[in-house]
Amino acid sequence: MNPLYGSGSPRHEEPWARFSSWLECVCVVTFDLELGQAIELVYPQDVKLTEKEKTSICYLSFPDSYSGCIGDTQFSFRLRQSVGRRASRFREDAYNREAPPTLQTEASHFFGYVYFRQVKDVSVKRGYFQKSLVLVSRLPYTHLFHSLLQIVAPEFFEKLEPCLEAVCNGIDQWPPPVPGLTLNLPVMGVVLQVRIPSKTDKPGGSPVRQAAGENLLPTPTLLPSIHELDLFKCFQSVLIHLQMFWELMLLGEPVVVMAPSPAVSSETVLALVSSISPLKFCCDFRPYFTIHDNEFREFTTRTQAPPNVVLGVTNPFFIKTFQNWPHVVRLGEIKMAGDLPKQVKVKKLSKLKTLDTKPGIYTAFKTFLHKDKILIKRLLKGIQRKRPSEVQSAILRRHLLELTQSFIIPLERYMASLMPLQRSVTPWKTPPQVRPFSQDEFMSTLDHAGPQLTSVLKGDWMGLYRKFFRSPNFDGWYRHRHKEMTQKLESLHLEVICDAELMSWTKDKSEVEIVDLILKLREKMNKARRQQLQMKDGVLEQLDAFINSIMSSLPEDLQTVLSTQSTQITR
Repeated sequence: MNPLYGSGSPRHEEPWARFSSWLECVCVVTFDLELGQAIELVYPQDVKLTEKEKTSICYLSFPDSYSGCIGDTQFSFRLRQSVGRRASRFREDAYNREAPPTLQTEASHFFGYVYFRQVKDVSVKRGYFQKSLVLVSRLPYTHLFHSLLQIVAPEFFEKLEPCLEAVCNGIDQWPPPVPGLTLNLPVMGVVLQVRIPSKTDKPGGSPVRQAAGENLLPTPTLLPSIHELDLFKCFQSVLIHLQMFWELMLLGEPVVVMAPSPAVSSETVLALVSSISPLKFCCDFRPYFTIHDNEFREFTTRTQAPPNVVLGVTNPFFIKTFQNWPHVVRLGEIKMAGDLPKQVKVKKLSKLKTLDTKPGIYTAFKTFLHKDKILIKRLLKGIQRKRPSEVQSAILRRHLLELTQSFIIPLERYMASLMPLQRSVTPWKTPPQVRPFSQDEFMSTLDHAGPQLTSVLKGDWMGLYRKFFRSPNFDGWYRHRHKEMTQKLESLHLEVICDAELMSWTKDKSEVEIVDLILKLREKMNKARRQQLQMKDGVLEQLDAFINSIMSSLPEDLQTVLSTQSTQITR
């Protein structure tokens, strides 16, 4: 049985269980002359979206009128789920335990993956056919879902609902996304072969290769990654400012990206957020954001400092709205200066006033670290030599990964030193706690064990760490690591208890003390099962056997009470 299905046989789950492990639903959004954007269809039909969610999906699924998107356009968005929404049918806790932090499911947001078509059509009153096919998911599998849309959407626009029903039924036959596994996903006569990344993967490991195995017909189409973007394409007009963008993302600074289209806006925001991988970006981010968004007022209020959010927008109206934001990136269409893409310049925020503001990075931010000029030269030389975009992206990704790792390794090393020694975990005492994180103590380790051991970049690393400590990204990283370490101590404690002479301890103890031991042990074991703690094989089974053995020596009335209580807890 696969743990991602929960208990029971996978095929006897409630309807759409397999579909739900990949998608929340599929929506068709159309333009109605009287209503404007409207949801025409939601599949599966029993999916319950709130009115707020439907409204958000409607507005976020169409480019605004300023983008002038004719033909087919693909882009992504992210929206906040309504409060009180019931959990997904998919066993997200089991998936999240094995997935890398950057690919875990979203607890409070949906991702939307859009394929929008706008073509001339004389049979329609407005003269244009306008429709979007939208995949709504809790999974940040950008590349996979956009590849899926490229297969499904053109066919859907020809055949409409029957085609969509067939696709959804097909997805409901897919195996669930289990981290570490290579899966074959059939859809409309094509088989997509993907590998679901695992938290045990080596960061920046070799790309996925075709899996050997059964002779499938048709031959699978291999997707090298389910989530990675073409970083070079996203950053080609801002290559000389990569260091600044990496620091802004690391520190969780408020950033607005103003782009000519939702495709550029969403790709740029997602590329920025991914630039600090494998560190999880713990702030809010919206790859495509409109004035109709439910959070528009919350994000644009001038009565308080801008929130820690990265927004992608296309409406020029936002230039006035975001004048008080500290970092605004205005992108235009890519222009060439000879063989090279023209690089946008850093400009003063005071120049961000008119609707026809020129492309540029409007900020007063000064980077803590110096630029890596060797990297920039290498990338620019690659353009002149017509080096493929995927190779340029790999160079970029490797650089950003090494930069993030150089920053994080000293923090990981210090965090590990806060873990109590294994010998301090004893069976008859509460497990020791992880020592508190001291910023001053950490800073004192940097002289002999700082980023300079792995990075050649010079600059104010100390200042960068101090500012990082005030960011949501540090808070998210620290909470995650602290939780892992606390769970490790709980596992060690149970293993030590299991190895102790429990029976001999109970010989001279009163009934009250024995009952207290049984109750505390049960509580620890139930918590371990709920959290699926990693420990030696057989530990919980041995402790269960001990409890049953010791209970048999107690009076019958006590046995009955303890047995009844045990049944109620495990239900």
